[in-house]
Amino acid sequence: MGWGSRCCCPGRLDLLCVLALLGGCLLPVCRTRVYTNHWAVKIAGGFPEANRIASKYGFINIGQIGALKDYYHFYHSRTIKRSVISSRGTHSFISMEPKVEWIQQQVVKKRTKRDYDFNRAQSTYFNDPKWPSMWYMHCSDNTHPCQSDMNIEGAWKRGYTGKNIVVTILDDGIERTHPDLMQNYDALASCDVNGNDLDPMPRYDASNENKHGTRCAGEVAAAANNSHCTVGIAFNAKIGGVRMLDGDVTDMVEAKSVSFNPQHVHIYSASWGPDDDGKTVDGPAPLTRQAFENGVRMGRRGLGSVFVWASGNGGRSKDHCSCDGYTNSIYTISISSTAESGKKPWYLEECSSTLATTYSSGESYDKKIITTDLRQRCTDNHTGTSASAPMAAGIIALALEAKLFDHSMEGFKNWEFMTIHCWGERAAGDWVLEVYDTPSQLRNFKTPGKLKEWSLVLYGTSVQPYSPTNEFPKVERFRYSRVEDPTDDYGTEDYAGPCDPECSEVGCDGPGPDHCNDCLHYYYKLKNNTRVCVSSCPPGHYHADKKRCRKCAPNCESCFGSHGDQCMSCKYGYFLNEETNSCVTHCPDGSYQDTKKNLCRKCSENCKTCTEFHNCTECRDGLSLQGSRCSVSCEDGRYFNGQDCQPCHRFCATCAGAGADGCINCTEGYFMEDGRCVQSCSISYYFDHSSENGYKSCKKCDISCLTCNGPGFKNCTSCPSGYLLDLGMCQMGAICKDATEESWAEGGFCMLVKKNNLCQRKVLQQLCCKTCTFQG
Repeated sequence: MGWGSRCCCPGRLDLLCVLALLGGCLLPVCRTRVYTNHWAVKIAGGFPEANRIASKYGFINIGQIGALKDYYHFYHSRTIKRSVISSRGTHSFISMEPKVEWIQQQVVKKRTKRDYDFNRAQSTYFNDPKWPSMWYMHCSDNTHPCQSDMNIEGAWKRGYTGKNIVVTILDDGIERTHPDLMQNYDALASCDVNGNDLDPMPRYDASNENKHGTRCAGEVAAAANNSHCTVGIAFNAKIGGVRMLDGDVTDMVEAKSVSFNPQHVHIYSASWGPDDDGKTVDGPAPLTRQAFENGVRMGRRGLGSVFVWASGNGGRSKDHCSCDGYTNSIYTISISSTAESGKKPWYLEECSSTLATTYSSGESYDKKIITTDLRQRCTDNHTGTSASAPMAAGIIALALEAKLFDHSMEGFKNWEFMTIHCWGERAAGDWVLEVYDTPSQLRNFKTPGKLKEWSLVLYGTSVQPYSPTNEFPKVERFRYSRVEDPTDDYGTEDYAGPCDPECSEVGCDGPGPDHCNDCLHYYYKLKNNTRVCVSSCPPGHYHADKKRCRKCAPNCESCFGSHGDQCMSCKYGYFLNEETNSCVTHCPDGSYQDTKKNLCRKCSENCKTCTEFHNCTECRDGLSLQGSRCSVSCEDGRYFNGQDCQPCHRFCATCAGAGADGCINCTEGYFMEDGRCVQSCSISYYFDHSSENGYKSCKKCDISCLTCNGPGFKNCTSCPSGYLLDLGMCQMGAICKDATEESWAEGGFCMLVKKNNLCQRKVLQQLCCKTCTFQG
């Protein structure tokens, strides 16, 4: 008798009965137990006795349950894997065995992870001081003038923050000790091609020339909620750097850089290229071209490396990104810029190779990009397409986390591919259409792909022949006809020939290992359910009961255990964690990847993360990274020289090394100016009252000012020669004029100087001062 019959009242069904039915009948259904075909059994007498009892009742003894003595894990293959009722049958008589003290059929339990759920957040907030000022992240809140939302916060709220995605910056190095970068720094994605070592730290000088890579890295993966500076777009991604621009750049240097550790790095971001002077046509040389091709074909474990490239800043020089062999390469994703206002920036190069646009700087009144800077600082002055490319790399990292193995068995259907010739180009002649069948990781390489239908638009018109948004054009299609299988005509006569050596004495019904009636050693089932006899199980499989080869867990190359989930070796790209016998893509904290043996090995006890036993990349609490070793942290005003803590230079409040150039912050009475501590601001610099962290600094005046008392072009206090001060702005003075007024005429001398980009030559600039300054 069920719950319902017990709760109903004789002769009537009142409200109380209805509530009782809802509470008594519906809730148990919602919480129905799900029984598995696994049992926990307590048996006295040890392992041999447990094996005997398991065999007697049709169970398989998988082994002792953890460290619980006399408790065993039994599995029964002939019972339902999941059932709403407990199992019944002759095997249930096991409970009557004298040696069986306790038995329990296992029930599925629901467990919820107690981590923070991004979807529950009503709004995104970080404690990093620059977060509220990152305007390009807040376009959707209607308080910023930017025209389009890149939906970065939308991705965060769905839980995508770049986890397990590796990005490397190809540039002048990255400051791996920066508080916003050290948490996500990945030594396996970093090297110094210029210095021929593995440390990508930039070379420091008074002008901070090598700040570019550190700025790009912060856009991608600056750590969030660490109360320092800024937030990266993919703030949980791993970030590395390849130092390759601070020295002679050759084909070999470029090839080494774009092909560095391609099975570990997912995304390469580059914000450099040939001169943007409107005169240079250049691109990758043979080694680099081959490295690009190898990357997209074989990188990222066969999925293809992602190369993100800045499109160039030569708009004012009328440069064209089609003349840049890096941005117009079929192997790169070329990224351009738009200003906060949504308008084209003055430096923009327009060409067809541009695939996407992100935010960056614009006119002097437009805001710029906020990111990390050298000497553990941050900046709100990152500009150009250099800022746009790493922004795109961060967005791609979010997309890769959401769908790392983007795959569909539907194939290509009504996809429009790029044209094979340009509009206006003569189409006469012989054209060859080549289609390559490239299997994915999810399809057996022996299984061919199928081309079902295709169409060609054979000639262009003066207008677009059809709109991509409309239905695919109704043109004649060519189809492959079905090929008859000759095996359909096999006869039914008995086979009398020799059997394959892998067949047992039972015999066979045809030649080959797939016609055995029984196998001598093991049998292996193919994807088409054909059973083949083999002498040993193939890689990725293990010997199970009854001569069967069963699959290991997906990442195992070889394994043991009744379910194949105990890995002994791993597939390419995975590393064996010997503590858990599992294959992982990233070794846990406290261990490093031994790429030669595909193992996770222990770091030194002081390391939190490392690349070798004594080569630490992050330290445990209470220690700080000094080179590649974890040592005691020094107090403010001192630095660790490898043996002990030494005092900083007298100008420094905090420092990273010896000398005045090693200062991070200046002591009382001194100001930080371009990496140096000075007692007063130099000419063309002004005192910044809004100092960060309580330390004072001098910042450079606008380029139009000789001296100034604040930022921008409206705070000048004196002007360069030839300019006049007017309401805080430096205006062109009467002294700046052309040598002859006739040169203003169309085709005049100064107009020719301007059109041919010769104004940068000092003599011609003075001769045609007015034209060079104001024209075009």
